[in-house]
Amino acid sequence: MSKKKKKTRSQPKSLYRVRNWKEYDASLVKRGSLTVWFSEEAIAAWTPEKEAGKRGRQRDYSDLAIETALVLKEVYGLTNRSTEGFLLSLFEIMQIDLPVPDHTTLSVRGRALSVGIPKQRDASLHIVVDSTGLKIYGEGEWKTRKHGVSKRRTWRKLHLGVNAGNGQIEAVVLSKAGVSDADAVEPMLEQVEEDIESFGGDGAYDKRKVYQKIRDHSPDCDMKIPPQKNARIWQHGNCKAPPHPRDENLRCIRKRGRRAWKKDANYHQRSLAETAMFRMKIIFGDKLSTRLLETQETQALIRCRALNTMTHLGMPDSYKSA
Repeated sequence: MSKKKKKTRSQPKSLYRVRNWKEYDASLVKRGSLTVWFSEEAIAAWTPEKEAGKRGRQRDYSDLAIETALVLKEVYGLTNRSTEGFLLSLFEIMQIDLPVPDHTTLSVRGRALSVGIPKQRDASLHIVVDSTGLKIYGEGEWKTRKHGVSKRRTWRKLHLGVNAGNGQIEAVVLSKAGVSDADAVEPMLEQVEEDIESFGGDGAYDKRKVYQKIRDHSPDCDMKIPPQKNARIWQHGNCKAPPHPRDENLRCIRKRGRRAWKKDANYHQRSLAETAMFRMKIIFGDKLSTRLLETQETQALIRCRALNTMTHLGMPDSYKSA
């Protein structure tokens, strides 16, 4: 007779309340506003100045014009052709005499467009990282559950570095599905100019090269990466080098337990990266509409730019009530 396992009661979920509901509610309304304005500087920079002596055909539209069109495309869920029509009607209503890039120009220029992500600086920078998949083409989830995964299902992997202090995206990397989370750390750190006070990630980032890259970027960074369950000490006590932060975390886990270490290290703020992923997919969807990797990278950057702008409009200030 096999003994039946006792059912363990799951802990009740915590309840949270929002302190600034009025301000946060107003920010949610602003996200769907159709109010659009063009400053005099933007109108002047819409078409680049002709460069004397430059060989070849010069561009009709500046990077600002292409980026503006692509932002409108992602925010309102349009295609390139619909974006062209949207801008034509918008300029007609606003009585702005500016040319509109056609859908082919948006597609071609999107391959090498340099997109800047707006950021607001905090006193200290706490980075949490995570990754998620974005589908390019293939069957939907219902057909996959019924008939299995086919070879035509293709994905890209989106790696995000999120500021735990204000929820904004600090770094973004779009890669092929086979790229590991640890390999994306270096290109993400290259996008962060300030020193990082703490860096949090799940067990997939428990690699020597990750610790080394973080040390090279910010020597005093507090690394909140849980060692894997079968982890061993990398640098023993008889070594002349200072204690390795990963080994210190492992010793604390062995002494007090993994749950206590996560609480003391405030490791659970890593979930803010998952929150950013959730917001990204809820607002823009879980699919990429472009086919080339270069344009897919631009599409991901445009979405992160728009999401940061929405974040700066207002975020909920919640507290635990029960």
